[in-house]
Amino acid sequence: MLAMDLLLKRRSCPRLAAPAPDSCELETILQAGLRAPDHGSLQPWRFIVAQGDGLLRLGDIYYQAMQAQGADEAALQKAQNMPQRAPVVISIIAKVTKEHKVPEIEQIISAGCCVHAMQMAAQAMGYGGVWRTGDLCYNAMVEQGLGLAENESLVGFLYIGTPVTEPSAPKTLLVDDFVSFL
Repeated sequence: MLAMDLLLKRRSCPRLAAPAPDSCELETILQAGLRAPDHGSLQPWRFIVAQGDGLLRLGDIYYQAMQAQGADEAALQKAQNMPQRAPVVISIIAKVTKEHKVPEIEQIISAGCCVHAMQMAAQAMGYGGVWRTGDLCYNAMVEQGLGLAENESLVGFLYIGTPVTEPSAPKTLLVDDFVSFL
């Protein structure tokens, strides 16, 4: 896939199924994330990959977090099944070095760039992906269940797999609506 086509036609694919990237492809996707812009060479990120039984464990973490919030049975089951929406879910974690010359926001943005790079790499290989956040992404019990340290926070979950349907064409956006010049 040509790089410019990849960038200009990027679409999230929320409906994903097997096959998933194999171990070599997953390694390449993760390597793409490691090439994200990184002011100060802090490498302010880490990743947790869930596949197979790991998806079930992630679902249990979601379930327990929702249960602690008093969710009803339907919401609990929905939360538990969320990781099953794709054969691979990568949790992207920002590891912030506080009181560093590189501002915390830049470190978090760098981790966000990892997500984008990994999604683009997956798409270049013919897979689809969607970057999900939502309430569970910012939930202290989910962070605890994933073993996050005090200086860490989730920036999202990247769901990867084979698209079930062809994503819709990207909406045409006009540069003039978003850009001004000095």
